[in-house]
Amino acid sequence: MPFDLWLTFLAAATLILIIPGPTILLVLSYALSHGRAVAVATALGVAMGDLIAMSLSLLGLGALILTSATAFSLVKWAGAAYLIWLGIKMLRSAGEIQTAPADPQSAAKAPAADHRRIFAHAAAVTALNPKSIGFFIAFVPQFLTSTAPLAPQAAILIATFVSLAALNALAYAFLADRLRAQISRPALLRGLTRAGGATLIAMGAMTASLKKAT
Repeated sequence: MPFDLWLTFLAAATLILIIPGPTILLVLSYALSHGRAVAVATALGVAMGDLIAMSLSLLGLGALILTSATAFSLVKWAGAAYLIWLGIKMLRSAGEIQTAPADPQSAAKAPAADHRRIFAHAAAVTALNPKSIGFFIAFVPQFLTSTAPLAPQAAILIATFVSLAALNALAYAFLADRLRAQISRPALLRGLTRAGGATLIAMGAMTASLKKAT
C-alpha cells in the first residue's frame, strides 16, 4: 500500500472516529457511572467490535447483509434490541448509584466477570450496527489498490482503524473518568447515567428505523 494513501486513510479515519457515536456514548456512560477500569473494558470492547465489523465487511459478508433484505433485517433488529436492552439496564442501574467513590482505585476492584461482560456488551453494540457495516463497505474500498494483493492491504487498514478506535475510546474514557473524579453529588451521576440510558434507547429506535439501501 502506498504510504501517502495510508496517510490519507489515517487522517480520514481519525476525523470519523472523533465524532461521538453510540459506542462512545456507552464508553462515557460507563466511565461516569462506574469508573476507569470499567470504561477501559468498554473501550477495548469497542475496538473488538470494530475489528469484527470491518473484517466481516472486507470478507464480503457485509455486502451480503446490505443486499439481502432478510440478513439486513436480522442484523438491524438484533442491533436495535441490544441497544434498547442496554439502555434499559443503564436506566435501572442509575438507582444503584449511592455515592461517588472517593477512592480512584475502587472501580478496579469490580469483579473480573463484570469487566468481561461489559467488554462483550461494547463489542456487540459495535459489531451489530448495520450502519457501521455499510460505512466500512463504502469507505474502506476507496483506499484499496486493485493492482496489489488484497489481504496485506486489508490487514493494514484493519489494524490502523482498530488501533485508532481503541485510542479514541480510551481517550474519551479517561476524560470522563477525570470528570467523574470532580463530581461529588450522586444525584448528578444518576442523572448522567439516566441520560446515557435514554440516549441508547433512542439510538436503538433509530437503528430499528434504518432501511436497506436500494
